[in-house]
Amino acid sequence: MSAAVSSGGTAPGASESRRIALFRHAKADWPEVSDHERPLAERGRTDAPAAGRWLGSHDLPFDLTLCSTAARTRETWKLAVQELPHRPRTVYEERLYEASLGELIALLNETPDDVHDLLVVGHNPGMHALADALAGNAQGDALTRMNRGGFPTASVAVVEFTGPWKSLEHGVATLTDYWAPHD
Repeated sequence: MSAAVSSGGTAPGASESRRIALFRHAKADWPEVSDHERPLAERGRTDAPAAGRWLGSHDLPFDLTLCSTAARTRETWKLAVQELPHRPRTVYEERLYEASLGELIALLNETPDDVHDLLVVGHNPGMHALADALAGNAQGDALTRMNRGGFPTASVAVVEFTGPWKSLEHGVATLTDYWAPHD
């Protein structure tokens, strides 16, 4: 029996509020390189810092960023993070590239419970599918705006849930905000 249970408390992280910002990479170019190595297009180099400014202005003090290893996600993050008030620890995670919805949820379930605010820089269709799957409900018109626009490049969805990371599953979160650069 754990000390928390034997002392009448709850398991660590059981009632803690957590936020996840799901950030789709900015617009990529299509040069003659592998998909994994595609760089950002000019519009992407403009939209990535705009997304960073939006994140920085919405009181999202990230503890950790998980960023796909693809060139376009790394470049997006490099430009966006410069706009944040503090730089979170960043882990470049190859499993984010071409991840299915189930793989994304499994990856988030591995997040350490000392992380409260997590930023994920990834790809579609995964970022949109994950935001949609986690959001059991939404505040205001965030869900309508997210689904109307189809989660374009450089967009961000913010979801909140309560509990440990291992409890994250379909429908347990609330979509609290959504932003797209050309909305």
